[in-house]
Amino acid sequence: MRTICLYFEIHQIIHLKRYRFFDIGTNHYYYDDYANETSINDVAERSYIPALNTLIDMVKSSEGAFKVALSISGVALEQLEIYAPTVIELLHQLNDTGCCEFLAEPYSHGLSSLANEACFKEEVMRQSEKMKQLFGKAPKVFRNSSLIYSDEIGAAVASMGFKGMLTEGAKHILGWKSPHYLYHCNMNPNLKLLLRDFKLSDDISLRFSNSEWSEYPLMADKYINWIDQLPQEEQVINIFMELCALGIYQPLSSHILDFLKALPACAKEKGITFSTPTEIVTKLKSVSQLDVPYPLSWVDEERDTSCWLGNVMQREAFNKLYSVAERVHLCDDRRIKQDWDYLQASNNFRFMTTKQSSVTLQRGIYESPYDAFTNYMNILGDFMKRVDSLYPVDVDNEELNPLLTTIENQGREIEQLRKELEKAEAKLAKAEKKAAKPAAEKKPAEKKATTKKATSKKKEA
Repeated sequence: MRTICLYFEIHQIIHLKRYRFFDIGTNHYYYDDYANETSINDVAERSYIPALNTLIDMVKSSEGAFKVALSISGVALEQLEIYAPTVIELLHQLNDTGCCEFLAEPYSHGLSSLANEACFKEEVMRQSEKMKQLFGKAPKVFRNSSLIYSDEIGAAVASMGFKGMLTEGAKHILGWKSPHYLYHCNMNPNLKLLLRDFKLSDDISLRFSNSEWSEYPLMADKYINWIDQLPQEEQVINIFMELCALGIYQPLSSHILDFLKALPACAKEKGITFSTPTEIVTKLKSVSQLDVPYPLSWVDEERDTSCWLGNVMQREAFNKLYSVAERVHLCDDRRIKQDWDYLQASNNFRFMTTKQSSVTLQRGIYESPYDAFTNYMNILGDFMKRVDSLYPVDVDNEELNPLLTTIENQGREIEQLRKELEKAEAKLAKAEKKAAKPAAEKKPAEKKATTKKATSKKKEA
């Protein structure tokens, strides 16, 4: 049976403020709080709240047949908790339906998977723990920032225990193959890969309200017919996009939510179901390994990482940032840790791009990529001074390595103990359930014996 995997991502940019060279060493606060508050409230009102209400209604009206997946960056969760708690409440309501799966992703929505495996793993596990605290389940499937994936990244994700990962169905990787199958990582076959159908996804997220598009207006029945006309052996249709596509990229006036609401009924008529990523990686078998020697993403025509690391400025800023990764990993200063998350965010490097793109890039306060680079490097200069004050530059990385090894070993021990505790709790719950069953069976038997005894006494009397 053919199934649709519908996934939405939630991330919120942390806006940096104008930071001059003369601020270095005197001002350690880097953010525009007004811009952060107004932008997230705007997105929440125009997109997140109406979109989540629609998803909840879709689950209820389909009596659980409609299913959806979401992931939320850690920095977005922080902003939502402060400025838009209504969104968090709606996420809880969607979770309570039992038809929504929450995925893991890097806490910062950054590019650590391309730079430092230890940092990458730490922030992924931190975001996973936050998701577990909020929604009661540890994520089993992973989604990297902007669907970035390579063979090595896949191996790192598999080593963290994830069963599946989302990535882009890029033409230069697939060649003649179709994205409508389940694949696996070539370095660890235990990690299953779900590949985004970029055409079907972009038809909704990028083209839906474009009156010059040849398929405009797009109706739900037409969209489902496209899926139904695919070869019968192609069973998995992965439609991935940002949640803000519903309301921001495609305004509510375009009736994008009405289109979405109509999808489950149209799919049901064609015998097409909806599934979560975990259901797919659990039930279906991989048809082949996927070979991805160089990182791919879902951004731009090239579907690579050039929009973040394509020019000298971007690589300079990126390398400078991760040159202090080991020292940040060692410190326990809460402010430095938070700044580290915010400075890693991929949009900081995207603002510095000099690439031409078909999608308009809003640079915010910056007039040019050079302006974005200068501002970021001023902030990074102050941040690195603060880190160096904790772990001076004359302390060689070789001296830090034993400490890092100790911390890593302790982390592994804690993770092992956590797994053992979970197993013990599961066994205890099973044993208690087993013990409760005979007790429940015994009560009716005792009641029957008591009744029989009372009847016999009555006859004797």
